[in-house]
Amino acid sequence: MNCWKDRWWAGWLKRGWKNSQRKPVANRDLWERLVPRQGSDDLELLWVEGHSGDRWNDIADRLAVAAVQNRRGLLWLRSAHRG
Repeated sequence: MNCWKDRWWAGWLKRGWKNSQRKPVANRDLWERLVPRQGSDDLELLWVEGHSGDRWNDIADRLAVAAVQNRRGLLWLRSAHRG
């Protein structure tokens, strides 16, 4: 939410998608799709406290955890085949 509230996106655009520490913006691929829609009527952002019982937040959390676990499994398989 700070990206919109504090207009981080405007600085990112001025700096060529670099953050205030001059490092690449995290998740740039996602932000590049959202920033042009900033202020439009078809984009609504709501802050939801994590692990608060919100259905969609819980689903997103489960998907994120599964993706990380799957990624770790793939990395383990790759290293095991090299060994």
